[in-house]
Amino acid sequence: MTEEKHEIQSKAQMENLQTIQNKRNSLKLIILVALTIQTAILSLSMFYATSRPGDMFITSTTVFLAETVKLVVSLMLVYQTESISWKHLISILNKTIIKQPMDTLKDCIPSLVYVIQNNLLYVATSNLDAATCQITLQLKIFTTALFSVLILKRKLLRHQWIALAVLIAGIVLVQLDNSTDKTQKTHPEQNRWIGLLSALVVCFLSGFAGVYFEKILKGAEISIWMRNIQLSFVSIPLGVIVSLKDWTNISNKGFFYGYDLYIVYLICLQAAGGLIVAMVVKYADNILKGFATSLAIVVACVFSMYFFDFTISIQFVVGTFLVMLSIFLYSYTKGNKSPNLNTIQKA
Repeated sequence: MTEEKHEIQSKAQMENLQTIQNKRNSLKLIILVALTIQTAILSLSMFYATSRPGDMFITSTTVFLAETVKLVVSLMLVYQTESISWKHLISILNKTIIKQPMDTLKDCIPSLVYVIQNNLLYVATSNLDAATCQITLQLKIFTTALFSVLILKRKLLRHQWIALAVLIAGIVLVQLDNSTDKTQKTHPEQNRWIGLLSALVVCFLSGFAGVYFEKILKGAEISIWMRNIQLSFVSIPLGVIVSLKDWTNISNKGFFYGYDLYIVYLICLQAAGGLIVAMVVKYADNILKGFATSLAIVVACVFSMYFFDFTISIQFVVGTFLVMLSIFLYSYTKGNKSPNLNTIQKA
């Protein structure tokens, strides 16, 4: 009788664990889809913002404001999820940020890296054609995998490394297809080497910061929204410091020079991306984030055929197929025992 009871309890526990696992996998998939859509829309929106006629906005100001929006939204989410008063929220912030300087200090590293990375991204996109920039930026998937092994002590399976190579090949084909004719409209003021160097530095910083953020986020009891608040408290002052490089333009033209409702929308979209990425890092991993971002590039290319008069070709179709194949290869597990997409295994 006791054995039967124990067996029933064990079975119930297994079913409960499986239910929890299924919910986590569903949440992970939803977040990755959200990131894919957001990244695709952001890619198209940034392309239009930097190529449309009219006064060009000062890019460092948008980076600063995106961090500010992230801070405000994170504060509201903590207030809502914790069901606390504003007075209690201020007390929690004081306890979490002011009275734990060492924990806050850990956030200085990814905060500084993210601010520099976001500013360099504008340098890269303004000095490279879209295809070259996008191809180069896919190297961040490799740097992310490298730092995952070095910092998080993870081990990628052989087929996952193959998936990374297939992914890069697919993205290269897609982007090279779009690099001909319409996308080769380079400007005389562009400096290809500055753009290429900026893109390479962005790849390195993105891989390091993403993995480091994953480490401090998953290794602490603090919520992702509170961690975002900590990051914003550090990154906003850093954003102000970085924007000093544009001080002459800001003082002469004004902080909001070139702004309109579209730029406000772009800032909110960038802030939303930061929040979604935090959820991806918490519930999935950085390499899957890279795959979602790469898939978004393909989606952006498809939509750009309608909005920016791009044309599709056999090369584009082959590249798209390789991207889809790489995602399947990366998430594949022998025997299909689990629907879990996170197949990175700890060494």
